[in-house]
Amino acid sequence: MDPMVAPAVPSVGVPRWTPLAQTGLAPFGRPRASVGGKFLTSDRKMYIRGVTYGAFRPDADGNEYYDLDTIDRDFAQMAANNINTVRIPHTTPPRSLLDAAHRHGLWVMVGLSAEQYLGFVIDKRRDFDPERELRERVRRCAGHPALLAYSLGNEIQAHVARWYGHRRVERYLERLYHVVKKEDPEGLVTYVNYPSTEYLELPFLDFLCYNVYLERHADLKAYIARLQNIAADRPLMLTEIGLDALRNGEAPQARSLDWQIRTAFAGGCAGVFVFSWTDEWHRAGAQVDDWAFGITDCERRPKPALAAVRKAFIEAPFRDLSWPRISVVVCTYNGSRTIRDSLEGLEKVDYPNFETIVVDDGSTDHTADIVGEYDVRLIRTENRGLSNARNEGLAAATGEIIAYLDDDAYPDPHWLKYLGATFAATSHAGVGGPNIAPSGGGQIADCVANAPGGPIHVLISDREAEHIPGCNMAFRKTCLEAIGGFDPQFRVAGDDVDMCWRLQERGWTLGFHSAAMVWHHRRNSVRAYWKQQRGYGMAEGLLKRKWPEKYNGTGQLSWAGRIYSRGLTRSLDFRRGRIYHGTWGAAPFQRLYQRGTSTLYSLPLIPEWYLAIPLLAALAVLGLLWKPLLLAVPLLVVATLAPMVQAWMSTSQACFPSAFSARRQQLRRFALRLLTALLHVLHPVARLRGRLLAGSCAVPRGIRPCFPRSRALAQWTERGEAPDERLRRVEQALRFQGATVRRGSAWDPWDLEVVCGALGAARLIVAVEDHGAGNQLVRSRWWPSVSATGLTATIGFGALAVAAGFDGGPFVAEILGTAAALVGLRAVCQCGVAAAVIKRAVGEQLLGAQ
Repeated sequence: MDPMVAPAVPSVGVPRWTPLAQTGLAPFGRPRASVGGKFLTSDRKMYIRGVTYGAFRPDADGNEYYDLDTIDRDFAQMAANNINTVRIPHTTPPRSLLDAAHRHGLWVMVGLSAEQYLGFVIDKRRDFDPERELRERVRRCAGHPALLAYSLGNEIQAHVARWYGHRRVERYLERLYHVVKKEDPEGLVTYVNYPSTEYLELPFLDFLCYNVYLERHADLKAYIARLQNIAADRPLMLTEIGLDALRNGEAPQARSLDWQIRTAFAGGCAGVFVFSWTDEWHRAGAQVDDWAFGITDCERRPKPALAAVRKAFIEAPFRDLSWPRISVVVCTYNGSRTIRDSLEGLEKVDYPNFETIVVDDGSTDHTADIVGEYDVRLIRTENRGLSNARNEGLAAATGEIIAYLDDDAYPDPHWLKYLGATFAATSHAGVGGPNIAPSGGGQIADCVANAPGGPIHVLISDREAEHIPGCNMAFRKTCLEAIGGFDPQFRVAGDDVDMCWRLQERGWTLGFHSAAMVWHHRRNSVRAYWKQQRGYGMAEGLLKRKWPEKYNGTGQLSWAGRIYSRGLTRSLDFRRGRIYHGTWGAAPFQRLYQRGTSTLYSLPLIPEWYLAIPLLAALAVLGLLWKPLLLAVPLLVVATLAPMVQAWMSTSQACFPSAFSARRQQLRRFALRLLTALLHVLHPVARLRGRLLAGSCAVPRGIRPCFPRSRALAQWTERGEAPDERLRRVEQALRFQGATVRRGSAWDPWDLEVVCGALGAARLIVAVEDHGAGNQLVRSRWWPSVSATGLTATIGFGALAVAAGFDGGPFVAEILGTAAALVGLRAVCQCGVAAAVIKRAVGEQLLGAQ
């Protein structure tokens, strides 16, 4: 029996329908269902194990659910078979059905049939008001203790949605969503979609539902992973799965439902509805008798599928496995404010074989005292930074899997099972999951949760990651030991990114599971957010020095995968993605493909954009002395407004938990959205501040710059060696000198680049001529490379200085000329240092190894 649902009350003694209040049966006292991250909760986390019920032949008055004795017997049989939820897909049920469900401890998902009204909207009929009809339907069910959620509709047909236009369908559903919320503010609202209209973007829904019929295990597993990424931080339910026993046989139906249910729950679904409870099914004025999807027949006699469904539901979300031992490592520094939540969350974890290790990295508050209250292993060290603390946990761990959890995060009860199952089923070196902001953190924490800069995951595919964030990441211990653990130079942040790249450099892969979730507290003040983002900017500077090839020409980190985060700032590209409909709209899977963002529209997103604002402001001030520079004023306005417009656009779908009355919600939302937009603007400024403090390039000490010009050397050697080995030794020598070295890509006409600043670098190319018997002629050439920024600034300031000098602005000409000279000299100096570094390395490695 499901521990989340009280035992069913027998229907004996209630031969005919009687209102709940007159039965003498005590109602089940449980809170209303609510969303808790990727799952639903009532008094605790629950998995929805449901069946669809209906449609049935209506009586003479059009009432579909009129046979209350049959309903009562059906519900009793459902509860006895570990079913805890009934879905009414096509007709809003009477309140008497909800009462019957409540007596047997069942939840009910109520269908509101909004898909039936879309034609009235298309035809602009004034004799029917869908919103009024919806209000009346909601009033029948609002506040009932058996109500799980409202479904706005079920599968708006693909050709109708295409004819009507996806945006109008989305607005139609959103309008009806708010109608339901106004009548029942605490009620959960969803819409049952299906693959043929997967492209509908419905971010306002409380959770996502899809009807999915896939008859191959691999296809269903892959599609659930895709739907989980569409759902993002919200729960995902499969509201119809099944197989026709008439065409396939009852035994294959039972086997199919068994693996479909297990695959759905293992894939992190919050619930599953089997289609359907019975073979009795009525549609469009006739009884349907040419299929048998029911798990009971028309007489409610069980099929083999019912036993299979019952067993799969009992064992959900996982059957017993040989679970790997996991060591959970919590690293903390002055984490007394939140670490109690972490430890209490770990006490509730449902996993048979794990240990908890807390590494206190020299805390000066009461963290150690709090940790001492729990049955965990505590390791205390002096303050040496986050990476060292994680390495201490790695050395002390006894598990074959090391799972890292931040001291301001706490796990879902099934966190380790989803991680462990993923490791058991794959060869991934590491696995991560989402981190979701818990409710109750305060208004500013709500804004920070919708702002950029939070811990994010980057996915190459729906199940393979490029990066998993440090607050929720797990690795095989052997893989961590093979690469020497975490890099100690990352004291505050950036160690997780570096670790992921190092593992992938070895040829290993990273996995991602959408249900391996943790709750992660966000910063609850603007000052704390600024400090966090500045620290992340400093970590980015360290990463750029160690991994320059991971950064593009504008100096920004270039991910190969897709970034998933609530707080991403949108570019100013207003173009929407294209929808794949198939020829004549007949594709069974119709998807939205996002367009690539152009560099022009993305420029205001980079932190360096904010350096242009004071520069343009200075030119505008100089315009008071030399009028042509007043042209900088409109550019200054554009440069200033562009990030603000982006920030406001990016907060359009921000979600803030309600804390005020309905009358004040609109004003509150506007104020919180305004603050969130401010955080979008502050984020790149804080990152830029951190980068400037850390520096993004390592400049070797003790190197005297040489004159930056192209140089070439050729040297005969009798010690043959492959060109890539020679280049690898040169690269190692450059890094040993402390230089920031970047390898040329598959499209670059050079091999190595030494970067000594934002303005100047030097590039090297090597060619090796083989002359037999190990004899080789090694040719090397290097030349300076001035960045586009340095070149543009030097020429631009110089041209303006000349123009001002000829136009009677000598003072302005002196200022601009000085600026051009300073930028030019700085670029020349950086190029000279880079060239000198290359010259030394080439002499030591290419020419010295003879």
